[in-house]
Amino acid sequence: MLTSKEKILGKAIVLFAEKGYSGLSMRQLATAVDMSVAAIYHHFPDKKALYLDAIRFAFSGKELVFAKIWESDGAPEQKLRQFVRSLLEVMLQDREFHRLMQREIMEADPERMQLLAQGVFKNQFCSLMQLATELAPQLDAHLVATSIIGLVKNYIDYQPLHQNFPGWKLENQKPDVIAKHITELLLNGLRASN
Repeated sequence: MLTSKEKILGKAIVLFAEKGYSGLSMRQLATAVDMSVAAIYHHFPDKKALYLDAIRFAFSGKELVFAKIWESDGAPEQKLRQFVRSLLEVMLQDREFHRLMQREIMEADPERMQLLAQGVFKNQFCSLMQLATELAPQLDAHLVATSIIGLVKNYIDYQPLHQNFPGWKLENQKPDVIAKHITELLLNGLRASN
């Protein structure tokens, strides 16, 4: 059974994804979880803290998936394949989290972007930059890491459109097929830059 805090966080993720940070009031959230506004403030000092905790809550289980990759003894190319596959699965399986990230990036509020980057994703991004350095030490690790994320995110964002282009096949939506394709593109590009 969920605690009241987990109930609030779970509903906050859905509502932030649907309405955006600015579009969700604490009163709306309280109504949605059948609690008083005071009960919400008992768990969270303000909306910003609630927002950051909701993002962390949504990402917490996903973090473990990536930690296994970074801690493994596999070769950098193998870690890249695993990361791409895992990122695809995370984005495909948790549409609310993906939708929330899309909304936040589109709104691009500088303070919330800073909170996300430093408070939620920093460790994962640093690990990805380390992998980028191992794969292509001659390239800018930040640009390689953002390119990896961009390729995966782009595929997920445009998947409904891709299905209507000539040449699309049903297998093109399988995570293994997508991950293999993206990984090969990345590795070929990194090899060519040597």
